Amino acid sequence: MRTVLATDGLAIMKMHGLGNDFVIIDSRGQEAVTNAALARALGDRNRGVGFDQLAEIRSSDNADIDLDFWNADGSVAGACGNATRCVAELILSETGKDEIAIRTLRGTLQARRAEDGMVSVNMGVPQLVWQDVPLAYDADLQHLPVPGDPVAVGMGNPHCVFVVEDAEAVDVAERGAEMEHHPLFPNATNVEFAQVRGRQDVRMRVWERGTGITLACGSGACATVVATHLRGLTDRSVRMQVDGGWLHLDWREDGVWMTGPTAHVFDATLSPAFLEGVG
Repeated sequence: MRTVLATDGLAIMKMHGLGNDFVIIDSRGQEAVTNAALARALGDRNRGVGFDQLAEIRSSDNADIDLDFWNADGSVAGACGNATRCVAELILSETGKDEIAIRTLRGTLQARRAEDGMVSVNMGVPQLVWQDVPLAYDADLQHLPVPGDPVAVGMGNPHCVFVVEDAEAVDVAERGAEMEHHPLFPNATNVEFAQVRGRQDVRMRVWERGTGITLACGSGACATVVATHLRGLTDRSVRMQVDGGWLHLDWREDGVWMTGPTAHVFDATLSPAFLEGVG
């Protein structure tokens, strides 16, 4: 897939990882095309295409590809684990390699093939210093001064993880929206609600910054295993059930590895008329 502009429209691809869905634009060999207005227009599920995040592939001098992420509200996302796995599947298939390097705002991430058609990505070492999350001021990351006693974890984007007794009973829409723009998080935050069912078994639901409720969140899953392990509730390796299915998380010395499925939905070309209407 290559981006085509002007009279030919704009080539896109739709993929998802456990229902966490993405529009992918391939801009290798040319200028990047995504801006806030295009991201908002494409992210509109009624008038555009709809996505949880948009990923734009670009040429790289220091890795196999560069990868940029945008939220549905037009804001930039620093990390997106499931989108990284989806794009990794494309590049692994295209190149025939077993492992690739993907450069993101989070840093250069390693991705590789796993068993049963799965794809693994190393989402990097968690950020566990308040300035790096970031928080607005110095606070105990494992016990934030917020009702519900959440944990803060940075995974290239900020996360606020609540450990709850019953994830199904949480009003994710209300509590997630309320916490996303809490003053403690100057750049807003993703919000996770984690129910620990065993040392290697976690149920997690998520509200994503700039998007809302999603069926899965890769960086959120990584943040959750870090938070629950720091609380002494889980091992460093867990299976995690999200609304869209199951992921495997493994917090190793070199970072948090996440493994799960990917799915290609369709290729399409946006019409010139649609692009002309993007303001």
